[in-house]
Amino acid sequence: MRKLMTCLNTIVLAVLPLFADLANASGQNKDDDRLRNCGSVLKEILDVPDNIPQDLLDKADCVVVFPSVLKAAFIVGGSYGRGAMSCRKGDDFRGPWSAPTMMALEGGSFGFQIGGQATDFVLLVMNESGARGMLASKVKLGGDASVAAGPVGRDASADTDATLRSEILSYSRARGLFAGVSLEGSTIRPDNGDNRRVYGRNIPAREIVLSGTVAVPPAAEQLISTLDAKTPRHRS
Repeated sequence: MRKLMTCLNTIVLAVLPLFADLANASGQNKDDDRLRNCGSVLKEILDVPDNIPQDLLDKADCVVVFPSVLKAAFIVGGSYGRGAMSCRKGDDFRGPWSAPTMMALEGGSFGFQIGGQATDFVLLVMNESGARGMLASKVKLGGDASVAAGPVGRDASADTDATLRSEILSYSRARGLFAGVSLEGSTIRPDNGDNRRVYGRNIPAREIVLSGTVAVPPAAEQLISTLDAKTPRHRS
């Protein structure tokens, strides 16, 4: 019996690393798919000029994309949507677009705006305060950072009261319809576990997007190239 137990323990110890490698590979594949989906969603939205006003996009310090958030995910066990955030590099948020940090969207009640169907969210972070807060830790939208439904349309002005007051402007797309949407009460934070898988080591979200030393992962190339093409320079 003792020999059998010793043999079984040896087998378990030999097999566990294989399971760990398989789990890590599965997680990596999901992260890559998420980054590709972020790029596809953003390109589709920005290719329509009547969606996000160009002057708002040009004034944004960061852009966050959450593809295919499901209402059911928020009902069962308080699950959350996952996506990615890119910022203009440099301490003044005026440089080229950065490698993305993975982000998590949690909680909140989006009601009929999701309606049981997958919904894409795009958030524009409009100032340094909002950007630094989101990069540092969990931020409650409407509490720690002001948020408003973003105006829609190519002629919408960036000088509206909501834009001047809010650190974050939020948009949603469901059933082909695109609109500004309020996300007050939800929280957003860097997803450190996903970042570790994507970049192969522990890197703080702030370092990923502001240092200029982190390379863009291949799966995120469409996301960053879309931002580079649609809003190459920051306009104050």
